[in-house]
Amino acid sequence: MVQLTRIYTKGGDKGETSLSDGARLPKHALRIAAIGTVDEANAAIGVARLHTAGAREADAMLGRIQNDLFDLGADLCTPESDDPPTTPPLRIIPAQVGRLEREIDTVNAQLAPLNSFVMPGGGAAAAHLHLARTIVRRAERLMTELATQEFIETPALHYINRLSDHLFVLARFLNDKGARDVLWEPGKHR
Repeated sequence: MVQLTRIYTKGGDKGETSLSDGARLPKHALRIAAIGTVDEANAAIGVARLHTAGAREADAMLGRIQNDLFDLGADLCTPESDDPPTTPPLRIIPAQVGRLEREIDTVNAQLAPLNSFVMPGGGAAAAHLHLARTIVRRAERLMTELATQEFIETPALHYINRLSDHLFVLARFLNDKGARDVLWEPGKHR
């Protein structure tokens, strides 16, 4: 279990931060940008949850996702190493990806098929989930870029990809199962 007794350490005052193994990286490093963007997505989901009090199942899904995003941050904070770790690193596992896929299928089965692209909006929860979805997409872009330079576990990449789909269908579900979706009308204001 993590225990935080001090909130500031002054260790980052020179523009660096530590990974789980103690290695120091510049705060602008790609790995740190990916970790920070995953954290940003988690915060956006937290804001969305302020509007899901009446949707217990959806809120429970989002709570599990928030916990998973901390797991993902821990995964990214622990690069692969030739030195065997003293304790096994926390990694996203295929079961977490599978859970997202099952939830996507369950929620999507309750939605009417789309005839156009959905614009972010409708209700407050949906709008915030669309914002979180775009942040997740940015995290995915950073993670896939990082994967071209360093090894990233496959389940972590699968998880972040599925998560944006999950947030999309859940946003539609929270928009009265799509009834309050705002649809794009191509060329409407020409």
